[in-house]
Amino acid sequence: MPLTPSRRRFLQSASALPLLSALPGLSSAATANTAPGTKPVPVQNTVLNWLDAAPPRRFEGSTFGVPWPRGTLRLPASKQLYFTLGANAPAVQSWPLAYWPDGTLKWTAHAVEGGRTAAHWQLEAAAQSVKPARAVAVQQGASQITVTAGDTTWIVPTGGEYLIASATRAGRLTMQGLRLVALRQDGPDPDDVGKVSTEAFTSKVTQVTVEQTGPVRAVIKLDGTHSGNGRDWLPFSVRLYFYAGSQSVRIVHSFLFDGQPARDFIRGLGVTAQVPMTNETYDRHVRFAGEGAGVWGEAVRPVTGLRRDPGQAFKDAQVAGQALPPLAGMAKPVRDGLQWIPEWGDFSLAQHAPDGFTLRKRTRAGQAWIDANAGTRAQGLLYAGGAAGGVALGLKDFWQRAPVRLDVRGANTALADVTAWLWSPSAPVMDMRPYRGLDGMDTFEKQNAGLNITYEDYEQGWDDATGIARTSELQLWVLGGTPSHADLADMAEQVARPARLTVAPARIHQCGVFGDWDVADAGTPGRKLLEDALTVQLDQYLREAEQHRWYGFWSYGDVMHTYDTDRHMWRYDIGGYAWDNSELSTDLWLWYSFLRTGRADIFRFAEAMTRHTGEVDVYHAGRFKGYGTRHGVQHWSDSSKQPRVSNAAYRRIYYFLTADERVGDLMRELLDSDRHLANVDISRKLAKSAAREAKDDFISVSFGTSWGSIVAAWLAEWERTGDRRWHDRIRDGMESIGALQRRWFAGTAPYDFNTGKFIGPGEHVSISHLNGMFGVIEMSSELLTLVDAPAYRKAWLEYCRYYTAPKTDVVALLGKDPGGRGMTDTGSRMTGYAAYQARDKALALRTWREFFQSAFLKDGGAALTPRRVGGADVLRPLVELPNLSTNATAQWSLAAIQNMALVGETLDEAARAAGLIP
Repeated sequence: MPLTPSRRRFLQSASALPLLSALPGLSSAATANTAPGTKPVPVQNTVLNWLDAAPPRRFEGSTFGVPWPRGTLRLPASKQLYFTLGANAPAVQSWPLAYWPDGTLKWTAHAVEGGRTAAHWQLEAAAQSVKPARAVAVQQGASQITVTAGDTTWIVPTGGEYLIASATRAGRLTMQGLRLVALRQDGPDPDDVGKVSTEAFTSKVTQVTVEQTGPVRAVIKLDGTHSGNGRDWLPFSVRLYFYAGSQSVRIVHSFLFDGQPARDFIRGLGVTAQVPMTNETYDRHVRFAGEGAGVWGEAVRPVTGLRRDPGQAFKDAQVAGQALPPLAGMAKPVRDGLQWIPEWGDFSLAQHAPDGFTLRKRTRAGQAWIDANAGTRAQGLLYAGGAAGGVALGLKDFWQRAPVRLDVRGANTALADVTAWLWSPSAPVMDMRPYRGLDGMDTFEKQNAGLNITYEDYEQGWDDATGIARTSELQLWVLGGTPSHADLADMAEQVARPARLTVAPARIHQCGVFGDWDVADAGTPGRKLLEDALTVQLDQYLREAEQHRWYGFWSYGDVMHTYDTDRHMWRYDIGGYAWDNSELSTDLWLWYSFLRTGRADIFRFAEAMTRHTGEVDVYHAGRFKGYGTRHGVQHWSDSSKQPRVSNAAYRRIYYFLTADERVGDLMRELLDSDRHLANVDISRKLAKSAAREAKDDFISVSFGTSWGSIVAAWLAEWERTGDRRWHDRIRDGMESIGALQRRWFAGTAPYDFNTGKFIGPGEHVSISHLNGMFGVIEMSSELLTLVDAPAYRKAWLEYCRYYTAPKTDVVALLGKDPGGRGMTDTGSRMTGYAAYQARDKALALRTWREFFQSAFLKDGGAALTPRRVGGADVLRPLVELPNLSTNATAQWSLAAIQNMALVGETLDEAARAAGLIP
């Protein structure tokens, strides 16, 4: 019986099919959000909202991406894009981000100047841009680059030690010598091995690239290493972002660990700058953002709390951060005694754990520290300066990334230092060594035995952290005076939760991007059943990050793999059950959840995961370059290195939503990662693995876990550049799979690195549930609307129809039941895809029968009923879902999302038949 797509989906979708029909073979491969019969969204119908609903109290500028339906918007011959936000709105700078195959724009990026805000804006195409009143301008010279933003001039050298040599505001030198610092220790802490030595390193810039020149946003990229004592190590890439209407520079700092873990212990890693202090010490101020909107602020030489009262006007001025009134009006005993009041030069806020920070100060180096205050979670912002001006420096995700620290040094001298320590020097050293030794596991047989009991793939030397990276985000303000407590609190909010502009889920969905999904909708009993279940699981993982403290410099952004109900703990110390490392597409689950709901908490959870999994879980240099590490006790400890973890599909949604250049770099790194498959045995401990038998330019490659992951990088590059080489490589790989005798059921085949094609005959059947769990389902759904590959379409639809089919049907097709068809409930989305493409209601109902086999929906949803655990059974009271598995949660959720989009019209009928709804 034919399946008629619902009117609801039509109303939520923008059709690409009328446009696609001109391209041979593509019109029959619609996704669920490119249904026929609807009109493209008008270019002038793009409302911009704030991610957090309300406008921010302080806005430093923002960049975001906007999608467009195929055929809607074309880049003019001038290659310039112009948009406005309406009358009396901030200026916008726009540029292409991605293209459809027909050359029309798929995504555009937009930068909005800082300063003014509104409840929302409407993005509209314009004949020319509206320039900001005080535009950002970039002037390039041989030895330096000058950036002018408002009344601030920034000098960026083209080489040497400094990222920014100086910043002058209103003619006053307010900041100088912004650079990176690192401290290396040659052993772990002294109580472990005895005496150790420490070395200092500073940044050495080797390349500077101007990526944008204004008028709203300018971007400068600096590459280099940390240098000292005749050694260059810890390569870095830093981007500086300047916005019109802003007094700040956004700093995106990425570094790569390339040391020897047994010898190179990072004692400290930071960003530091110098602040000229020209005011009298009683007019110099230090501020720290504390908990929530709280602010701690004191003067270098305080006039409050003295034995003698200087007068209320003097006390009020100092507390407010203003210059004191003329001293002639001060009580004479205080005026005469000012010289005897101690000057406090050094201040330090250290957050060494996510639940506690300490604030200390001292008069100068060599003198004792005294405790000034303490708290739980600091926002991560400091200020040092005076009535004539100063610098504020903040670190995003401050307490979440502990151990971190903010320092002010020498505030009582002519030149103070402010430092944001990404790794605090007063915390234990950063220890990158493996967590275990050889333990007698010196053969594959012993290692297989260990894998069998702990699920950890272990091989000595493969648990190496060398080559992983980490990105941090900072904000630095050059100010004309000491900010009020309220202003500093607003700045701290901007650091901790940067203001973001977004478009509504329905607006994104109308454009037919990212395959099969629809906007969250609980409008029918069946949909409410699934939407409620999806929400319970999302909320639980948000809760788990907090109650199990999934924080720390290397760990923040990841989640754990499997829960241990007996211990009421995640299996953090058990082999392959610990950190998830993107296993079974956790990243995609979170991003599709955000696309559907627009929830700010999900966006930030997914953003932190993208920052983590794309950097920490992936190798960016060395023998494992281009591959990620399977789930393990440490993010790098498992010896299985695979492209399914480095998968560009896990970064791509964030990239297009934000136009984030660093994530764009990470995807581009992966373009040639298929060529390294012959050098890295990704098959773990399988005897006589194909990788170990690689010859010349051929190696056996799996369709889903490897090719399906690597192809995502090619798709992103093709979209971003329009370069047909990547389209051709994708198409050739797709069609070569379709040409195999067993097509997708071959599962794996010899692969030619030079052409990107699989080599036949492909007569053997090889089925693994993992082949569909790492983004290839999502990729295939998109690719079949973008690439004319009829043989692949036929092969994929066959695989989707039969993967979860009854055994008799499979035997009829393949001549035998090969097994390996696990996770029927999550595999049901392939059935749903086949049903949608064929408009087959019987197949749609089979989709739901398969999906309803899930444990999540049995026994009245008992598996999704949270329970409280407290008392002596746990370290702290918990709300838990028993037997929680990220594998099951991510894949079940992705299946629910895709099935509702594809065959949601039959959900209520199927749910009633299964007794799940009345």
